[in-house]
Amino acid sequence: MGSDNWYKVDNVAKVFLATVTKRDPKTLRVSCTLKEDIDPELLQQALLSAIQDRPQFQMRIRRGLFWHYMENTDILPEVHEECDRVCPLLYIPARTMLHYQVTYFGKRINLDMFHALSDGTGALEFLNIIVLDYLKLRYPGQLDRVTIHSGASADDLSQDSYRQFFGNMGLSGVSSFRKAFRPSGLKHPYDQLQFFEIRMPTDQILPRAKELGVSLTSYVGACWMMAIRDVMPQRKKNMPVTMTLPVNLRNYFPSHTSRNFFNNVSVTHVFDKDISIEDLAAEFDASLRSQLTEENIKKQMDNFETMEYVAPIRPVPLFIKQLVVRHGKKLADRKVTMVLSNLGKLTPPEEVGERIDNYSTFCSSENLFTTMSTFGGQLTFGVSSPYQNTGVIKNFVRTLSHAGVSITVFATEVIG
Repeated sequence: MGSDNWYKVDNVAKVFLATVTKRDPKTLRVSCTLKEDIDPELLQQALLSAIQDRPQFQMRIRRGLFWHYMENTDILPEVHEECDRVCPLLYIPARTMLHYQVTYFGKRINLDMFHALSDGTGALEFLNIIVLDYLKLRYPGQLDRVTIHSGASADDLSQDSYRQFFGNMGLSGVSSFRKAFRPSGLKHPYDQLQFFEIRMPTDQILPRAKELGVSLTSYVGACWMMAIRDVMPQRKKNMPVTMTLPVNLRNYFPSHTSRNFFNNVSVTHVFDKDISIEDLAAEFDASLRSQLTEENIKKQMDNFETMEYVAPIRPVPLFIKQLVVRHGKKLADRKVTMVLSNLGKLTPPEEVGERIDNYSTFCSSENLFTTMSTFGGQLTFGVSSPYQNTGVIKNFVRTLSHAGVSITVFATEVIG
């Protein structure tokens, strides 16, 4: 692969590029745990095979005068045993490097990726291709007819779908959400994040959501809100608790892109009076459903993409744009208490799934961030936290435990 091909980064990637920090390097991790130990030599071969299917990730990010852009790179990835933090720094300005890495530990395969390259959907598909190619090498002849490739062309996979499906010019107003409550307290030293993996049987929590007549996402979101409420000082109970939820836009537009293609919606509640988990879940569900209409999703995307075409902005030098984007992101983050990203039910081909024990996903963040996904009858949360105080996470686990859910929690170590 030479450097003949290049393209501009999408608008979401521009935000990630402008807001990278040591604590939050804008990295996501998707992991797959098999039922046997990993052979690193076979994994290396599988990775080199997988990048033939997804050359869109063989890119390096360069700085232009007005915007960043991506170009092909000849750098080949090298598999190694996991020895770094979860979600490591994978983008350093002016350094020539790959913006993803594949590591292993025991039975687990990890794919860490700079979020400017792709979102969780794109990263998971790439991970599944790696896993399939690994299993084909591990079990010759048994999986030859199995494929994960969507059949999309190289152009479709590298498409900037924001631009492709951008509809109407014009801004329809600014979010009315005010500054949200955010958990505070001492943060871990040395710009560390702590990561928690929380597992529970799906058949123990899903019936509770059905009993309340709400989606699993709404029930879980309400439980997180209640967990946050219980750490709020009394003087701050008038501040809204706002949960932001990324939405996979591939569910609304006919896109097969492996790049970023998501948007955010927010659900908010003010705990100025007592409310039951049943009522909060119903309120959460109603608010979420009202926003997840095709009309509202398209309108929100058009508002976001319109900024790309505002004439006075386009010729502004990159360093000034980045200052503006950084400031805008800081203001936007003040309106968010926590992010809840639901990656849904993970469904690799049956022949592959029967050799997988579980998946886990994480995303770096300056504040509380949790992912959720289901596989093999297990609901798994990946929580990222910069705080030494784990009160919100403990409250969430206790809420579900008291509801009769069996929970297992794992946590990474941090340096004191």
